[in-house]
Amino acid sequence: MNASSISRPSRRPSNPLFSSGPCAKRPGWSLDALDGALLGRSHRSKPGKAKLKEVIDLTRAVLGIPGDYRIGIVPASDTGAVEMALWSMLGARGVDMLAWESFGSEWVTDVAKQLKLPDVRNLIAPYGELPDLSTVDFSRDVVFTWNGTTAGVRVENGDWIADDRQGLSICDATSAAFAMALPWHKIDVATWSWQKVLGGEAAHGMLVLSPRAVERLETFQPDRPLPKIFRMTKNGKLIEGIFEGDTINTPSMLCVEDAIDGLRWALSLGGLTQLIRRSEQNLRIVADWVETSPWADFLAKDPANRSCTSICLRFTDPDVAALSEEGQAAFAKKLSALLEKEEAAFDAGSYRDAPPGLRLWGGATVENEDMEAVLPWLDWAFATVKAEMLGSKQP
Repeated sequence: MNASSISRPSRRPSNPLFSSGPCAKRPGWSLDALDGALLGRSHRSKPGKAKLKEVIDLTRAVLGIPGDYRIGIVPASDTGAVEMALWSMLGARGVDMLAWESFGSEWVTDVAKQLKLPDVRNLIAPYGELPDLSTVDFSRDVVFTWNGTTAGVRVENGDWIADDRQGLSICDATSAAFAMALPWHKIDVATWSWQKVLGGEAAHGMLVLSPRAVERLETFQPDRPLPKIFRMTKNGKLIEGIFEGDTINTPSMLCVEDAIDGLRWALSLGGLTQLIRRSEQNLRIVADWVETSPWADFLAKDPANRSCTSICLRFTDPDVAALSEEGQAAFAKKLSALLEKEEAAFDAGSYRDAPPGLRLWGGATVENEDMEAVLPWLDWAFATVKAEMLGSKQP
């Protein structure tokens, strides 16, 4: 690809925000969306609890979560929600830990090195691949990410999860919820954060528990201390208030109002079906471009497992691919910096622990037209950076 043969694009995305978290706000969002925020009032007041309960009720409506599943707003984003589940529930039986990217690997580290559980089986795959899901043992607890945010690899569906499982299926769904169909009858614990698919603000997590997960909490006593931020039971019974808007700690009511706005927007579009459609269309747009790209391909090897939210790309140009990992990382850094300088795409670099490349957020708040508009900029920026760094190797 010769830089001189690619003209600088004339049209930029209307919204060049492609960060994988915090993610782009919904189209048309402004600070006016927060006008109804309950500021200066206690979150435990009647109107405060009503706002928090509205988040829970709207979440159930948009995602189609069964009526007997609990939904709670918890501290510390998706990380806090996952940690609550791991520290409160694991240890009753052996556990299979699945990981194929950075965050799944963090949960493996927590279980093996912090909780130090005696019976842990790790099923690990490199970036771009999934572990062999047919080897998962559902007589044990199973912990996995639905969508690997830093690898752009997702599970295709929940068919591999046993209906007659004896253990719990614990799913980190932080970049999947609201963009992918989650089969709730297959999931006992699900977690995510507001700053992903609906473009909410950070620091708050969501925790969904099936009746089986509640039973585990009420019958299993971990042999380790649990700090207040992790405790979901009292005297052997679930603290129901957590799942009715009585949060463990003080939430930001500005963030709560923003979450309500995002959920109302989702319903106004037509709900989950339309959210998924918008995100999958972003993936199709990139896939069509990759089909003819001389320098980029998906990091996810199997098309069935490609993420429609965290769309991760790797370099296939032979000259760039021949660079050392450090050289490719420097190339990717310069490439993403040029895209930012041109205000064509912000925060489009791959995650720091992932293979060098680019990552474009394709969740429902990203307009399909903006995804189409950014791709010519990727071609131009790649050719420009290659000419600067590897000029002598230009054809």
